[in-house]
Amino acid sequence: MVTAPLIPVIAAAIYLDSPGPVFYRQRRAGSLRAATIENGIRRLHFDEFMMHKFRTMSVNAEAKTGAIIAGANDSRITRVGKFLRKSRLDELPQFWDVLRGKMSLVGPRPERPELLQDLSYAIPLFEERMRDVKPGITGLAQISLGYTGSIPEGSEIGKLAATLQNPFDLEETKGSLADDMRIKLLYDLAYTAGLERFDTFLRTELDIIFRTPLVMLKMTQGR
Repeated sequence: MVTAPLIPVIAAAIYLDSPGPVFYRQRRAGSLRAATIENGIRRLHFDEFMMHKFRTMSVNAEAKTGAIIAGANDSRITRVGKFLRKSRLDELPQFWDVLRGKMSLVGPRPERPELLQDLSYAIPLFEERMRDVKPGITGLAQISLGYTGSIPEGSEIGKLAATLQNPFDLEETKGSLADDMRIKLLYDLAYTAGLERFDTFLRTELDIIFRTPLVMLKMTQGR
């Protein structure tokens, strides 16, 4: 009810900036169901669903690139899309997915199944962030890190960046997506660990919910 007046304004801005669909549907991975070995290859199986967002990229943005994660200064993102991503307003339609029972208000960010499969090869235990937990609109990683898990300047975890990211100082891996995702994994595992006790669950959940509007207003996180 609070955000409903924003929806027609955002929809008009999107269409005027980039004519085409206002909303965007994309297949995402929910809770991890199982991991199997098929023809010698480890396959992950998730409760998949269609997630809704405001469109922030040009129409048919992945026609040439295929499924890839958006990065900083991604040329596919529209002018209005940049604002929506920084303010997190592009996530508002996901309230519909919460009402459908596919998502929670708080939880790990849902990734695309095909990307999760590849990330699990590069990052041990990456798929465990989604075991027995629903994905969320907001979460500990979402309010603490950048869009892909990049470390914000001046943050506490930034003091450990040299240890957590590229510890062998390999030139060809500096700034890699896998390094950012490893940081996101740490936050998501910390969140899911807190769900085991009601007092830590309630404290963490309320802290994330109250901090989320501040992150949106500051527009300092995300890409």
